[in-house]
Amino acid sequence: MKNFQILLLIVLIVPFAEIYLLLEVGGIIGAFPTIVLVVFTAVLGTWLLRQQGFATFRRFQESLARGEIPAYEMIEGPLILVGGALLLTPGFITDIVGFACLIPTTRKKIAQYIIENHLVQPVGGFEQATANKANVLEGEFHREE
Repeated sequence: MKNFQILLLIVLIVPFAEIYLLLEVGGIIGAFPTIVLVVFTAVLGTWLLRQQGFATFRRFQESLARGEIPAYEMIEGPLILVGGALLLTPGFITDIVGFACLIPTTRKKIAQYIIENHLVQPVGGFEQATANKANVLEGEFHREE
């Protein structure tokens, strides 16, 4: 229940903070430059989303080709999507978080934090299959009719 309350609080506070910040920046630099800045961050976010998305997908495929588990790439993929969505959302606070998700160095640190703190749980079937691996007998068979 606590996670839901935190999420609800974020959903309620962030739009008000974004509007306040947009009005303050608009008051300082003017309305037109503020609009240009918001549109520029959206365009830059779209470009970064495409570039980083393809690079992560390429690393994902290379890891699979080497027979490695692409753990970081599996975490970075959703981070890239969230970052792109946040950059397309008008506002400066969401832009900062979106850039943090799309810049490779900060994204890797976020992914490392998620993996090291076990914030992502494995699917129950996979966990159970690896636990029962000792009970597997390997062999060959053929059908007789």
